[in-house]
Amino acid sequence: MPERLVTLNNVSVRFDGPPVIDGINLTVNRGDIVTIIGPNGAGKTTLIKSVLGLQRVSSGNIWLKPGVRIGYVPQHLVLQPTLPLSVRRFMMLTGEAGDRCQQALTRTGVGHLVDASIHHLSGGEKQRVLIARALARNPELLVLDEPAQGVDINGQAALYELIRSLRDELHCGVIMISHDLHLVMAATDQVICLNQHVCCSGRPEDISADPAFIETFGQQVAESLAVYHHHHNHQHNLHGDVVAGDADHRQHEGCSGHGAH
Repeated sequence: MPERLVTLNNVSVRFDGPPVIDGINLTVNRGDIVTIIGPNGAGKTTLIKSVLGLQRVSSGNIWLKPGVRIGYVPQHLVLQPTLPLSVRRFMMLTGEAGDRCQQALTRTGVGHLVDASIHHLSGGEKQRVLIARALARNPELLVLDEPAQGVDINGQAALYELIRSLRDELHCGVIMISHDLHLVMAATDQVICLNQHVCCSGRPEDISADPAFIETFGQQVAESLAVYHHHHNHQHNLHGDVVAGDADHRQHEGCSGHGAH
């Protein structure tokens, strides 16, 4: 029986006017990767802020496993540019022990940057540090808001592969927001299409045929996703290049290490 980590029961959030999210039902179990997609203004960030307790719901309720450890990777990291801050000091702000922070940095591939200024990191390096910060808590549930934001296409593929491997190692649950539709199809177990309400949900290989998905994203996108999904049996390095796996898949459309997944 899967271990349930979070359940949303008919959750709605309203500010002034129509609901930002309306009647959301969702369960995430240990070992799940659930990806939320949708157009701008669909309520994706509001939904995960509600899960985190950062946004009060207007109706419905959210159940969290008692004492569940949550690691959160925000969409944007805003730091005072004039404040000197090394990666080491940034990680220590978590309150976790130094050796645990170093282990988390090493696991996400940026352990060598521990003494670097966080202001001078590339987009991909910064995202890996943010994931390491969440990882240092040994989370049972990882919540990621656009984890590949500001990362080039090769680095995005590598980040999604890292998230899958962390799920496998930690046997944690993952809730992730993404707009990288092609990439996310190879990186998730369940897709939820949100546009204030849940338009459709299901396995990534099935979702592209759903009429609600086609209505939201268009026939052309749906058709491209239908032929794009494939078994992901290769690996990427820090820069997104394919370094191991089935050679045939390296030649698959988008699998050369120089294009989208």
